[in-house]
Amino acid sequence: MSATTRRSLMLAAASAAAVSVLLTGCAGGGGDNDPDGPVELTWFQGSGVETNIATAEALAEAFNAKNPDIVIKVDASGPSDSAQLDNLMKTRLATGEMPDMFWYNSGSLLQALNPDQTMLDIAAEDFVSNLDDAWISAVSTEDGVFGVPVQTAGGGGIFYSIPIYDELGLDVPKTWDEFLANSDAIRDAGYTGVELTFGDAWTAQIITLADFYNVWASDNDWAAQYTANEVNFADDPVAVQGFTKLQDIYDGGYLNEDFASALLNDGLEAVTTGAAGHYPMLGFAQATIATNWPENLDDVGFFGIPGDNAEEAGMTVWMPPALYAPANTEHPGAVKEFMAFVASPAGCDAVTEALGATGQYLVEGCTVPDEAPRIVADWAPYFESGHVAPALEFLSPVKGPNLMQINVEVGSGVRDGQSGAELYDADAAKQAQQLGLPGW
Repeated sequence: MSATTRRSLMLAAASAAAVSVLLTGCAGGGGDNDPDGPVELTWFQGSGVETNIATAEALAEAFNAKNPDIVIKVDASGPSDSAQLDNLMKTRLATGEMPDMFWYNSGSLLQALNPDQTMLDIAAEDFVSNLDDAWISAVSTEDGVFGVPVQTAGGGGIFYSIPIYDELGLDVPKTWDEFLANSDAIRDAGYTGVELTFGDAWTAQIITLADFYNVWASDNDWAAQYTANEVNFADDPVAVQGFTKLQDIYDGGYLNEDFASALLNDGLEAVTTGAAGHYPMLGFAQATIATNWPENLDDVGFFGIPGDNAEEAGMTVWMPPALYAPANTEHPGAVKEFMAFVASPAGCDAVTEALGATGQYLVEGCTVPDEAPRIVADWAPYFESGHVAPALEFLSPVKGPNLMQINVEVGSGVRDGQSGAELYDADAAKQAQQLGLPGW
């Protein structure tokens, strides 16, 4: 299947969703401006993530410098707790009290904000054509497009030790069998084949979540069918591998002795300093490597979770947050001017200056700097080939709350992968019923 076909199918398959941090102030966020002075727009977001605040401030400063007639003010006074922030966003949008712009996550939760009624539709704007199809799928409904990316996308998969691979003459695996063979060689050479860190239980989910590209490659409509309760993990020969692969890792004897208590930073240190050959992880963690082990930053590479077909090897992508606006903003024209700036190379440059090279831009004309860390550089071929798919959470609202606990059991040898998939299907069904989704 061609990259173009893949990207168009990804757009068609995705049901988009919700955002990450919102704006404060009164509705319209600039209604008290002097009519003879500049238009003032308030950009609301939560207070919990410093890099998000730094990104917003950098974009506002860069835009303000070029557009004296519009002033962007960042308001990061929202709750740091994600659940409280979600509730505040829903309330402000529903009551018409949202400021001119807000920051929120992209993905499947968008539907809960009722965007067709509450948010500014930008589908007809020229700058939308600059946006990656996979991104558009994550911020859209059937009737509109609502957000522009404010940071970069990153992959989920396997961090690997480049020095160990070089020492043992290993190639990056394109199939799961090749991955297991590499892990055998690494274990036999006296290193940890695969580092796991169940002391931070959320990390137990990575194999299952990051394996979704392989499910999508086998059936581009799988997420929609999953949302409609037409397919599940346990009965699908590809989807079930998200659980059986975790069993393979345990059965292979590849694990670090302290896998049950080790934490995220322990895993990052192991793969970064050459104690372990592999560590399943999301791309955001490369920033922690850059901070804690800068001298080893280029010793860690990345590849997506391999499937069964080397020609189809790809990567699951986690999308960045978005900039949105309420439908009742008093300054839609000014808001769209700022959105156009964010969705341009100038906007990308502002983000790079603030954060460095952290991932793949989703805006045409934006490039990853040459000095990007190796992990970030390793994502580029996947994006360029079109062998990428959004994580399932960006395509479906169905996600059982107990995945991490189930995967800890599978990854610890307490239960096998098949029974783990069956247990997770039951867990997800309860959540879908609570959401009132049809077909459940």
